[in-house]
Amino acid sequence: MWARCLAIGSPLKAGRGLSAVAQLRGVLEKELDAIRGAGTWKGERIITSKQGPHIKVEGKDTGILNFCANNYLGLSSHPEVIRAACETLEEFGAGLSSVRFICGTQNIHKSLEEKIARFHQREDAILYISCFDANAGIFEALLSPEDAVLSDELNHASIIDGIRLCKANKYRYKHMDLDDLEAKLKDAQKHRLRLIATDGVFSMDGDIAPLREICDLAKRYNALVFIDECHSTGFMGPNGRGTDELLGVMDQVTIVNSTLGKALGGAAGGYTTGPKPLIDLLRQRSRPYLFSNTLPPAVVGSASKALDLLMESNEIAQSVATKTKRFRTKMTEAGFTIAGKDHPICPVMLGDARLASLMADDLLQRGIYVIGFSFPVVPKGKARIRVQISTAHSDDDIDNCVQMFTEVGRKHGVIP
Repeated sequence: MWARCLAIGSPLKAGRGLSAVAQLRGVLEKELDAIRGAGTWKGERIITSKQGPHIKVEGKDTGILNFCANNYLGLSSHPEVIRAACETLEEFGAGLSSVRFICGTQNIHKSLEEKIARFHQREDAILYISCFDANAGIFEALLSPEDAVLSDELNHASIIDGIRLCKANKYRYKHMDLDDLEAKLKDAQKHRLRLIATDGVFSMDGDIAPLREICDLAKRYNALVFIDECHSTGFMGPNGRGTDELLGVMDQVTIVNSTLGKALGGAAGGYTTGPKPLIDLLRQRSRPYLFSNTLPPAVVGSASKALDLLMESNEIAQSVATKTKRFRTKMTEAGFTIAGKDHPICPVMLGDARLASLMADDLLQRGIYVIGFSFPVVPKGKARIRVQISTAHSDDDIDNCVQMFTEVGRKHGVIP
């Protein structure tokens, strides 16, 4: 048997003379070389200051304008948000060293959940360590083999992974294609529950889901609607409640998942908000909730203060729109192609992965911090530099960014 295995070129033969670790290194280095060769290597720049529109980057003597953070409302370094985190840390400690149902629930966690539900005008809410965990934990707990889930093909990776974990019948409809969604809803009528899952705002392109039409289809075919609001909570809609508020369908969207790690202070954390029986079920069955440590008190404190600031005045939610329009208009006039519409995610479309990486490096040399996005984060041939606008950017910051993009774009032949 041993001789036969060697003769047919089995793993035993292939690995003879090499340790398992040496084999592993060979496999990994081959994969890494392929990534480098494709021009899609993702380096990590080191920031030596707090998050904000102006940051310090290791190896740079001067300050850098930051145009690629999810800090849409500028709250990551807001003095009141930082103060709230410090005070909560002092009073409630660094962490709970436990999961929620054992000894990891403090009154501040319950208070924040109540505040989130009130902000979104839902019955209840449940906290997670991240929205990735919230998306990983909901579909498996909610849906059975009797049910169906219908997912936009460009949904965030966390939604895709969460759906993979559940045993429901899976349908994937073409991106924001209502005809394709309707066809799949018709086919899904044989299942008990039908859940339409979509990003409210798609993070790579900054395009907004057609929620009015999706909700109309959901009503026609007796389906539920789930939205991920990570890139809309805090600044989309009159009061910053998200795309469902923006499009007037808050009463028709059943479940909202979102994050505390972007506009709402930028630290960490995610949540699900919706009907109370659903939240009760998630506390009993959602694996990321049951088997992950509690959200740290300092994060709870900072996120709670960010929500307070947002609910005190809608001006903070509205201010980013004007600055977004300024950037999009000036970049379009300069000759760039900007994807999406009316959202502070402003993808500068370039197509080529290596070009996106080179331009991002050149822009850093000119004091602009942006990152090139390429496969597998975006489809092949759709490489771009994703610029993100914050209410903390001044008009001068935006104009400076456009000027540097223009210089680098001309250098690389992207614009005339």
